[in-house]
Amino acid sequence: MSTIREVAKLAKVSIATVSRVLNQDPTYTITEETRLRVISAAEQLQYTLIPRPKKKSASPDRKSSLRIGCILRITKRGYNDPYYMSVLSGIESYLRESNITLAFIQSAPLLSDPQYLESLFKTPVDGLILMDPMEDSIYHTIKKMVPHIVGIDTLRDDIDDVGYDHLWNGYLATTHLINKGHTHIGFIGGSGEGDTLEHSKRYQGYLLAMQVGNLVVRKDWVLDCKWNEDECIEICDTFSKNPDLPTAVFAASDLLAMAAMKSFYLNKIAVPEQIAVIGMSDIEMSQYTNPPLTTFHVPKIEIGQAAARLLLSRIHGYQSLPQKIALPTQFIERNST
Repeated sequence: MSTIREVAKLAKVSIATVSRVLNQDPTYTITEETRLRVISAAEQLQYTLIPRPKKKSASPDRKSSLRIGCILRITKRGYNDPYYMSVLSGIESYLRESNITLAFIQSAPLLSDPQYLESLFKTPVDGLILMDPMEDSIYHTIKKMVPHIVGIDTLRDDIDDVGYDHLWNGYLATTHLINKGHTHIGFIGGSGEGDTLEHSKRYQGYLLAMQVGNLVVRKDWVLDCKWNEDECIEICDTFSKNPDLPTAVFAASDLLAMAAMKSFYLNKIAVPEQIAVIGMSDIEMSQYTNPPLTTFHVPKIEIGQAAARLLLSRIHGYQSLPQKIALPTQFIERNST
């Protein structure tokens, strides 16, 4: 009689994988090709699995005992940034359906303290959702301690990453302004920590659209506000005094777009009559600006849900190369353009 070890050897998988496939474990996620390979090997070797009685409480208990954490990206608004709060809501809602509560939610800057970092991961962590790309040294330290990590817009190649195509959406937003007849278009955005504005994918998308449209990019129309709305208002106040303004601007986030519109209003520059403004992300407040903001709806809750779903599948055994998932956005045209 064949053994489960022989089946595993023929199928080139682990014994645990053979057991969970043949027991039809609903929590175990593998590729269809692997599942069929296991079944085929069992049939070739005429291996018969002796069924074991299932414990009804085993699956729920295992799920609820999982220790999953989240590292939150912090902006000037701290824990009140509407974009990241929506993503976090999606993470929590999906885990809640699986009877799991996040074990901790921490901000990235706190982890720069080695003692704090060590204490946070002293209790083993099954999985982590990373919203911040992190400094390399801290990231690699965490990766040694956590078996499964899924990123959200981290742009790291060695882990799964969920988000949207920032470059393509920067291109689409700028192209919308070009299609409206604008040829003098500025950019309002931010550089990441330790990076320059040139590293911003949305800025790169803006540059690409301008190049395709054979339009001139003027450096004095490119404003790096470092993702800080207060700083954006100050920069736009100075910018508004320029006698030669663009007729439109692409702001890389709704919050920066709203800060710019506030400055334009205070400086008596009418939107969209004198300068059109388009944002990115479609946070709830964007529909209540004056005028309502044209933007792209980024599926923030769905990004969080997809990250949580992928993390649980990894924890339950799904194996593949790191996946990069870019969810589609939706153009929302309002009155600011």
